[in-house]
Amino acid sequence: MSAVVTGAGDGTAERRREQRGWYFYDWANSVFSTSVLTVFLGPYLTEVAKSAADPEGYVHPLGIPVRAGSYFAYSVSLSVLLSVLVMPLAGAVADHTGRKKPILGLFAYLGAGATTAMFFLDGDRYLLGGALLVVANVSFATAVVIYNAFLPQIAGPEERDAVSSRGWAAGYAAGSVVLVANLALFLQHEALGLSEASAVRICLASAGVWWGLFTVVPLLRLRERPPAHPDAADARFSLLSGWRQLATTMRELRRYRLTLFFLVAYLVYNDGVQTVITQASVFGSEELGVDQTTLIGAVLLVQVLAVAGALLMGRLAARYGAKRTVLASLAAWAVICAAGYFLPAGAPVFFFALAAGIGLVMGGSQALSRSLFAQFVPPGKEAEFFSLYEVSDRGTSWLGPLVFGLAYQLTESYRAAIISLVIFFVLGFVLLLRVPVERAAAAAGNPLPERI
Repeated sequence: MSAVVTGAGDGTAERRREQRGWYFYDWANSVFSTSVLTVFLGPYLTEVAKSAADPEGYVHPLGIPVRAGSYFAYSVSLSVLLSVLVMPLAGAVADHTGRKKPILGLFAYLGAGATTAMFFLDGDRYLLGGALLVVANVSFATAVVIYNAFLPQIAGPEERDAVSSRGWAAGYAAGSVVLVANLALFLQHEALGLSEASAVRICLASAGVWWGLFTVVPLLRLRERPPAHPDAADARFSLLSGWRQLATTMRELRRYRLTLFFLVAYLVYNDGVQTVITQASVFGSEELGVDQTTLIGAVLLVQVLAVAGALLMGRLAARYGAKRTVLASLAAWAVICAAGYFLPAGAPVFFFALAAGIGLVMGGSQALSRSLFAQFVPPGKEAEFFSLYEVSDRGTSWLGPLVFGLAYQLTESYRAAIISLVIFFVLGFVLLLRVPVERAAAAAGNPLPERI
């Protein structure tokens, strides 16, 4: 039984119930990408690394000289290199066994636990911070692979843009709620008898608690589908079998060259998106002199506008098609990065204007990319193919942070680092423009929606 047929054929009430449960995982885990990766951990871990640095400004993890200002970006890149090994294996196991929910729960709670443990990140414990970031981000990425794999199963082709957009909107709404609480705690930390560092550590840990708490909802509401493989329930299916299944998937990917073409385009442009998200707070604090309160306010503005942006771009996709809408968003991303290079230091109003632009395009470009890719996934291969998709999604990009970190290390300027990201959006635009989306969906064996 194909995933598409299963998703489209379920009773409407049951399907809507699953969709609402599915939205809750976006509500649960998005606070990690917002509060942890985007707002607090970058500037805080950078300061922790600086406190451990030698007189030349370098720390030496495993004896490797790393400028303290680049440590966070390099840690993100390392977490993604490990994710590349873990995500496809987890996806292969999930598709082969049909047991997506236990794998989702395992990695969700591993990531939530590592995030909660960031409460103990103080002093000069930069190695602890890097290790927790790696564990949390690998777990985050792997759980999202399984979460995304449910999309073709719970929504038919005509629904996917709207369902994906609502999921992203729920995530940004959760990010807004938690950031309001974070901002209140941060502003009142002295009145509460807390140091600034202690307030930041509580905010980091609260994201882990939130993540773990609301993960319960999708685990209760989502249901498993029969695996596509006849031997899927075989108890002898092992990690070695998982690697073999992954190798099979990689060979099969050559049969879906248009899907692969889209993946390449997505990897390029979304690496730029994710690098802006994870490094914007470092750029604001280190290059523009923006204080923590302003940073939190700007990210809160991004979250609020991203809810509206995701829903608006979902409607635009229904009228103009997902591909055209994503292309328009990439042009906007390139303009935003170029504008960031010219922002004056010490002028928060311009930083807020930049944040507003990011918010309006961020949610929609990501949500529509996810639903567009779902049209190109062959039935029964959802988790395996989404593991490849997730290589550059929501905090798991590697090339962008690497370029950003190298640009800073070579120039000691975050302006040079931010302008270097324009190439990701220009090249991604050109590649996506050349993807024949109707042919890609047909080649994967999926029915075509009215507009794609």
